[in-house]
Amino acid sequence: MKTVGILGIQGDVDAHARALARVGASPRRVLRAAEIDACDALVLPGGESTTIAKGMDRLGLREPIRALARSGRPILGTCAGAILVAREARASERHEPVETLGLLDAVALRNAYGTQVDSFARAPDPGCVARLAGVRCVFIRAPQLVELGPAVEVLAEVSERPVLVRQANVWAATFHPELTPDPAVHAAFLGH
Repeated sequence: MKTVGILGIQGDVDAHARALARVGASPRRVLRAAEIDACDALVLPGGESTTIAKGMDRLGLREPIRALARSGRPILGTCAGAILVAREARASERHEPVETLGLLDAVALRNAYGTQVDSFARAPDPGCVARLAGVRCVFIRAPQLVELGPAVEVLAEVSERPVLVRQANVWAATFHPELTPDPAVHAAFLGH
């Protein structure tokens, strides 16, 4: 059974934990470097990317997360987590800049789908990875991933925009897979 840490600064840690448990993982909230290092995989959940980034800085977690990635252990960033794993985050002038972890060769456009009232759910476009075909993608103030590097594999798109990508062991979902009853994204992330 894989121990999967869920960064507990902000976001729906409990929903990720339920999804991970449904696919046979042992989820746990992590907030310390030693806790991250003890994990077989790590999830960076949604929330507000500036708040999570400041929390990572306050707790000294940037380097432990990068070390986990360098070790080859899987990392999944969802929504705000997708912003944080990207090489760069861009936003409108009214948003504070966010320092990213630089783990995924992509640029994240913050709040690209609009505000909270613009939230929506949609199935992925045809042609996504077969085991993800039935997933509903829930977008809440979601980012878009653009300028993907050649090593980034697109696993699912919505309206011809990448919404689930992977580069080696680093995964990014611009939506909230933890908010649906289907744990297919978490299963795929863990190789099930």
